[in-house]
Formats: sequence, C-alpha cells, structure tokens
Amino acid sequence: MNQHLLAVLGSALAAAALIAAPSAQAETLRFGTDPTYPPYEYKLPSGQLAGLDIEIGNALCAASHVKCEWVEGSFDGLIAGLQSRKFDAINASLAATAARRAVMDFSTPLYPADIRLVAAKSAHLQPNAASLAGKRIGVLQGSTQAAFARLNWAAHGVMIVEYQDQNSVYADLMNGRLDGTLVVGAAAQLGFLAKPEGRNFELAGAQIVDPALLSASSVIGVRKADSHTLQMLDAAIAQLKQNGTIDRLTHKYLDAGMTTK
Repeated sequence: MNQHLLAVLGSALAAAALIAAPSAQAETLRFGTDPTYPPYEYKLPSGQLAGLDIEIGNALCAASHVKCEWVEGSFDGLIAGLQSRKFDAINASLAATAARRAVMDFSTPLYPADIRLVAAKSAHLQPNAASLAGKRIGVLQGSTQAAFARLNWAAHGVMIVEYQDQNSVYADLMNGRLDGTLVVGAAAQLGFLAKPEGRNFELAGAQIVDPALLSASSVIGVRKADSHTLQMLDAAIAQLKQNGTIDRLTHKYLDAGMTTK
C-alpha cells in the first residue's frame, strides 16, 4: 500500500513538473532594435540579425534562461514602442540622457561609445558651429546626435537634416546632398568609412564630449517600474562582464583596444 501511494505521489509530482516546466521556460525577453546601424545591429544577406547589440542581447537572454525575441522598428519609434509594450527593452546602441531617463530606466553600461563628425577629407571640417556654419549635417532621427546638433549648431546657421536610418544619411553624404554626419565613431568606421564608398571621407576632428546630451556608454532601456526586467538584465550584464563575454564581443565588433566601463 505504501509503495502504491509512493508510486501515485511520484506520478503526481512528475506531472506537476511537466506542467510547471513550460511556464518556467516560457518567459520571453523582447528586445526592440533598429537593424540599420552596423556594427551594432544590422541584417545579413540572409535576413538574420547580426551585430554587437544582437550578440550581447542573445547572450543576456541565455544567461537569464529566457527566450530572446527581436522586434524591429525605426530608431525614432523605439521609445514609443517600449511605452506601448510592443517589447520589454530597447537594445539599440542607446545612450543614457536626462530626457530619456524621464520616461525609462537604464541598465548598467554595456560598452563605451564615441560621437564623431564624418565629412569629406577635402572639406577640412571640424565638429563645431563655426566650421559648420552654412553646411548640411545629417543625423539619425531621435538620436542623441540629433538632439546635440539641434541644440548646439542649428542656431548658428548649421542645417540639421534628420533621417529615419543611418544608411540613408551615408547615401546623401556620398551624392553631395550633405556636408557631414554626426554619428557613433565605430558605426561610421565599420558601416561606411571602411567600405569603398567611404574612401573619400574621414572622422573629422576630435570626439565630441557633452555630458548633458551624449552618454559615454551604451545602455539598455526598460519601462519605468519594470524592476523585474531591469534586475534580470543587470544581473546578466554583471555575469557577462565577469566572464569576459562583453569584452570579447566588444573587441570583435569595435576597436580592439576598447574595453567596457
């Protein structure tokens, strides 16, 4: 009798485990991203997502034992998508700013970023309003670069032109519709300057440093009060920094001498 009860109890526990297992494994972390910004996020010819943020995101999901799901959209629509719960977090080379902090929380920093002006080598331009007066500068719509350029350059005669994706900026830079673009340096180097079409262009002048607008590091954005997702991401980021994964991926996609902060 006791053996029979034990058998029944064992079967019941096994069934309960089978029922519980799917729910434990069913949690999905949905990342919103704009796959038009190599080397951070882009698409391979096969249509598969690739890039630094994509690999880091997949590694964060693996470390958190959740399923990764990627939701694509234009960069300027990602904050609205986060607020409307189309996804759980923004993973798209996002800079932490005071304006964004008012509507979302940020993970701990992932890796450093630098903001640079890209212009024709023959133009001899510098990243300041005096040098760029009368010039047309392309920026990614909704980016910190766009906010910086509007605040610091537009009133001094610099024409700021916003685009929904950075590749369109590069196209207009090549055909002469723009005089320059303000962009993350690594994205410009690998997404444009290293290609044949970028051979006549350069990173013009020094890195732009403006603590009020331009963050020194990339973060992941999470809805306000979503402490579950934020704590899960921060724990996974700490794990990936400790085991060297984030440094390895940063070296793979960016400057070999760059390390996370």
